[in-house]
This record gives sequence, C-alpha cells and structure tokens, in this order.
Amino acid sequence: MENWITDFLEQFGYLGVFLLICAENLFPPIPSEVILTFSGFMTSSTTLSVAGVIIYSTLGSVLGAILLYGIGMLFGIERMERFIQKYGSILRVKVTDIHRADRWFDKYGYWTVLFCRMIPLVRSLISIPAGMTRMNFPLFLIFTTVGTVIWNTFLVTFGAKVGESWEDIVHYMDIYSNIVYLLLFIVIVFCVVYFWRRKRK
Repeated sequence: MENWITDFLEQFGYLGVFLLICAENLFPPIPSEVILTFSGFMTSSTTLSVAGVIIYSTLGSVLGAILLYGIGMLFGIERMERFIQKYGSILRVKVTDIHRADRWFDKYGYWTVLFCRMIPLVRSLISIPAGMTRMNFPLFLIFTTVGTVIWNTFLVTFGAKVGESWEDIVHYMDIYSNIVYLLLFIVIVFCVVYFWRRKRK
C-alpha cells in the first residue's frame, strides 16, 4: 500500500494529499503517517511547500471528520437506545450506560476530540460519537481543526527535515501506533471484564 500511496502523491500533488487524507479519515487502516511524512519529503524535491501540504491535508482531514460526524448524527442516540434494548442483554449493556456515556461526552467531549485527533485510528472514529451526541458543530469543527493541524504539522515538518530518511519516521510512528493499539485493546478488555463483573454482582 505504501508504494501506491507514494505514487499517487507524486502524480497528483496537493490534490492527492487532500484526497488521501480525506480517505484516511473515512477508512482508518490507510496510514496517515505515510501520507504526511512522504508529502513532507516531497517539499524538498518538488514545487510542493510545507505550508501548502499542511493546508491541504488539514482540509482533507476536516472534511473526513465532518462526514463521520454526519454519520454519527444519522445514527443518533435514539437508534443506539433501540439497539441496546434489543441486544443489550447479550452485550451486557443497558440504556442507562448509553446515557451515562452521553453525559460524559457532553462534559469532556471537546477536549476528547482535540486530543484524539492526534491518536492513530481513534483520530478518525472520535467524530462518530461527537455526531451521535449532537456536539455543538462549530466547536467540534474548531477542536477538530486544531488537533488536526498539530498532528499534520508535526509529521509534514519532520518529513521535510529528514528528507529521504522519511521512512525512518514512518517506522517510529508504526511503533507508536502499535503501542496505542495495544493500550486500546487493554482498555477494552478491562471495560468488558469490569461490566461483566458488575452485572454478575
């Protein structure tokens, strides 16, 4: 996949950056680390600029986040409640758990969106619960954009500085991503065990 991404970026430039980053938000397995670091490297050998890559990658990322926010709105808390009422006994989840999560997201959601925009995989998916809880859209847009700019600037700038060694950054970002995935897995297992024990009691 990496070779295809780099070929696509070489052929389409800024448009390629925009399209790939937008797709990366909608399909998280597409590695933004490769897209952004290679785009940064391209600024040293093409007419692309660091500022331009950051702008176009941010536009693509925010567009993807908006689309996922819309999907979350379409799904909504009401449909989630109906789903839990139907399958909650199997999943060991109650409607009150959904309401509790909704209240938590109302309280901490903006900061959650900001920081999650800098975490692989979660950076895309966080837009869905934001839409489901009807988070204030202008504020969602602001926090999403700020977190996205930080993430994109970091990777694009490093890609530009290291030049042909951009793959080294991808290697270290892969390690970072794997650590994040492991932590997410541990958290999920912990939550499942916690709810299972609480239901048994």
